[in-house]
Amino acid sequence: MKKIGRIIILSLIGLAVAGTFYFLWKKSQPVKTEYEVVTPVIGNVETKTVATGKVEPRDEVLIKPQMSGIISELFKEAGQMVQEGEIIARIKVIPEMTQLNSAESRVRVAGINLEQITATYVRDEQLYNEGVIAREDFETSSATYKKAKEELENAVDNLYIIRDGTTKSSTATSTTQVRSTITGMILDVPIKVGNSVIQSNTFNDGTTIASVADMNNMLFVGKVDETEVGRINEGMPLKLTVGALDGEKFDAVLEYVSPKGVEENGAVMFEIKAAVKIPSEAFIRAGYSANGEIVLKEARDVLTIPESCVEFSNDSAFVYLLTTELPEQVFEKHSVQVGLSDGIQIEVTEGLSEEDRIRGAVILPNKK
Repeated sequence: MKKIGRIIILSLIGLAVAGTFYFLWKKSQPVKTEYEVVTPVIGNVETKTVATGKVEPRDEVLIKPQMSGIISELFKEAGQMVQEGEIIARIKVIPEMTQLNSAESRVRVAGINLEQITATYVRDEQLYNEGVIAREDFETSSATYKKAKEELENAVDNLYIIRDGTTKSSTATSTTQVRSTITGMILDVPIKVGNSVIQSNTFNDGTTIASVADMNNMLFVGKVDETEVGRINEGMPLKLTVGALDGEKFDAVLEYVSPKGVEENGAVMFEIKAAVKIPSEAFIRAGYSANGEIVLKEARDVLTIPESCVEFSNDSAFVYLLTTELPEQVFEKHSVQVGLSDGIQIEVTEGLSEEDRIRGAVILPNKK
């Protein structure tokens, strides 16, 4: 039994030694490298720059009140369309007590004055009809009477303005009614019924009642890096991709490139603006983030190959042409002239044809 066990152990040791020698011999053998074979194709090559930004209305108007008070009614809300001159809100005037008391006193004084002048006018009219006083005296009395009536009406109107913000004769054009100054969509109504508002004047911008914009006239506002801004100019076309619309693309035309850059996170960025062409069936909300692709250069219907197939040395470019495929691949170094590149495909201007076959990437063993 001991002899049999010894034989088994020695056999296992021998097998292990033989397996080790075989593994080392296998590892020492040269690895056969196999490459993908690529054929040049006719295609288009474009170099682009991408500007990130957002889509916003060209003109967004802030509607301000012409008098101070409290919002008593709101007739519109965000998302609704509004016509120029249409009422958005109504303001309830909170009069200052001093002004209100003064206006009421003026009405009473004007009333007392009119009562006295009326009595004089009636008496002078009777005397004039009887031929007691001259026509000139009667006309003077009549003019005084008319002035007193006008003074009372003015005093009453002033009281209405201070107390209610309007007059009986100008209700339709009252400053208590906040009207839209343009036709468009209401983007935001930042106030609520009961909020106090301040009128717009030379010392204060006033409280914003609503913001209104024409949503059919939109701009893409983005930024490009200083390394790219010198290669773009007004009038260039853009392809606008709006992320919120499943990557749908819209045409745009570059209208503005800022003459001054702003430093952001260590890079100098320049603002650009482009007019967006929106189809009638599409609706873009203000503030959508978007990317604008600007084609800087392009080459159409040219011979192209993957840029990874090209080997660069100083100012020269080379590819490896397949000369023999079996029993193993043999490649020959070949000089070519290249043109425009987009980082993936590169244009070949000289040195290759569509029939040539060139070396591509290495085929990994697990991909065979």
